[in-house]
Amino acid sequence: MGKVEAMRTKLVLEECCPAVLTAPLSEGRAQELAAELAAVADPVRLRLLSMLVSAESGEVCVCEMVEPIGRSQPTVSHHLKILVDAGLIAGEKRGRWVWYRALPDKMAYLRSVLA
Repeated sequence: MGKVEAMRTKLVLEECCPAVLTAPLSEGRAQELAAELAAVADPVRLRLLSMLVSAESGEVCVCEMVEPIGRSQPTVSHHLKILVDAGLIAGEKRGRWVWYRALPDKMAYLRSVLA
């Protein structure tokens, strides 16, 4: 994420989503945040997310994640689905495989929550 894009994301987040420690969370936002944090609270999912965030091309094929993670393809896909359902990543099917990418606005928000 470039410097200008990071600044825009920060401004958007400040407008719509106050930091956890600066304002009380609504019931709905607390549930959303808990689901997002639960999704990354698993070591396999945390490693998958780090692979996506650090990918030079910005995306990674599921076929490229199996060996480094040391789990079967169905297990890797299951963990990726949890991250998709939490709204942290997105996937695009191309032929037989799915290519995944981290969503920059969600990554920025998680960084701000954890900072």
